[in-house]
Amino acid sequence: MQRYGVMIGPVRSAANDPATKPETPLDHTHEMPAIAWLERDGFTAEFKADGDSVRITGTTQRYAADEVRIRDYYRFEGASDPDDMSVIYAVEARDGTRGTLIDAYGSYADPAVGAVVARMNVDPLAAD
Repeated sequence: MQRYGVMIGPVRSAANDPATKPETPLDHTHEMPAIAWLERDGFTAEFKADGDSVRITGTTQRYAADEVRIRDYYRFEGASDPDDMSVIYAVEARDGTRGTLIDAYGSYADPAVGAVVARMNVDPLAAD
């Protein structure tokens, strides 16, 4: 499906743990259209891994990993460099705060982000 000029879609229903699942998530070539789409859909906060929790950047607001669920995610690969890979998680906290959590993908992935993501539940958005 295309929306706002970017291929989008829900997390695969078979995904139990996106940090270690064997199949690859949806591929895209540019992050900004996906980020803009997510922002239009209400994912406006920027989350960062902070110890065993996530924090909204620029604030002291924290959430334990089990208070945040992954609603969707997108993987990106650089056009010429296989090491230029990233993943954007669209996440939602129990209080309704929506935002993104971004990490490198593959060998450059941040272990702190991976540890937090591994403890989050996956609850895909309903397809349009």
